[in-house]
Amino acid sequence: MSLRSSIAPKLAVTVSAAALLTMAPGWSSSSWATARPAQTVHSTHHSSVSGTWKGSYSGTFEGTFKLTWQETKSNLSGTIMISAFGNAPTSIHGTLKGASIQFGTVGSEAITYSGSVSGSSMSGTWKLEANGHVGGTGSWKASKSS
Repeated sequence: MSLRSSIAPKLAVTVSAAALLTMAPGWSSSSWATARPAQTVHSTHHSSVSGTWKGSYSGTFEGTFKLTWQETKSNLSGTIMISAFGNAPTSIHGTLKGASIQFGTVGSEAITYSGSVSGSSMSGTWKLEANGHVGGTGSWKASKSS
């Protein structure tokens, strides 16, 4: 086994753990989720996502979340409560273009979500980046509850 192949798994775990530990305190404030992600889809017809959504995420990390969205044209604003962070409500912003949804965070740790909406369901992928390194990836899904 080469030195490179024996260090790579340890480095990945260390980076992931450091990203989570570095990120966790920021989730208790409302400032971590104020950026609007880039818009990449150009359709203008979609269903409203305003209301409450409950979902789960899996991959490098797993848990549940609750989103409450208010929609103004293609812009979304609201709160997200994530089980791994004590379900503390945190402000979040995103965009909805056609069936495509994107929302995310800012700072040295950024979790971005992208996916699609179909009626009362949405799903997609998430990515955690901290200090220029990917600390985790996975998938998420949610259903509209009100």
